[in-house]
Amino acid sequence: MSGKPKLYYFDGRGKMESIRWLLAAAGVEFEEEFLETREQYEKLLQGGSLLFQQVPMVEIDGMRMVQTRAILSYIAAKYNLYGKDLKERALIDMYVGGTDDLMGFILMFPFLPAEDKEKQRAFIVQKATSRYFPVYEKVLKDHGQDFLVGNSFSWADVHLLEAILMVEEKKSDVLSGFPQLQAFKARISSIPTIKKFLEPGSQRKPVPDDKYVETVRRVLR
Repeated sequence: MSGKPKLYYFDGRGKMESIRWLLAAAGVEFEEEFLETREQYEKLLQGGSLLFQQVPMVEIDGMRMVQTRAILSYIAAKYNLYGKDLKERALIDMYVGGTDDLMGFILMFPFLPAEDKEKQRAFIVQKATSRYFPVYEKVLKDHGQDFLVGNSFSWADVHLLEAILMVEEKKSDVLSGFPQLQAFKARISSIPTIKKFLEPGSQRKPVPDDKYVETVRRVLR
């Protein structure tokens, strides 16, 4: 277990996508092993790799890490994307937590019955524009800096950009009333490591499709 981090998950977004984003933002190359069969999953279980019997799982620095938040926190701290002191770290945790709540509404979207998707799409947009985006718009406006915390690029910025793009997939003009977030999106997207991750051919995953949903259901039963 050495060299590049190795990610164990499905060939799709899910909870692993934020880990891919953060590694990419840090400029870290990583390998992936995609779960396609129940047998692969059971082999990981029987080998004791999945501490709580679930993925994502990441091999990094001699560890087999599970629990998405723990993995993300470790990567953020290791690559100086977690603020310069405890107060900045607390703010980053707070903003990431809010963004996580919004993402949670989106992660389950592909698994909904077709007849429920339009209602959930409207719900996601409503929550984004009334509860979450106004917070970040105000933060950026009030402190007048380029980044959410300490005027330094951090995990909070990466996570928010990921969330913005996810919501834009549900409604393309969702940022029309948020000029600070429009500028933030352009600014963060132009950071070289992020720009590279957003280009075709990167390890960023596309919008989940029926094949992804079927694979997850088959493997996890």
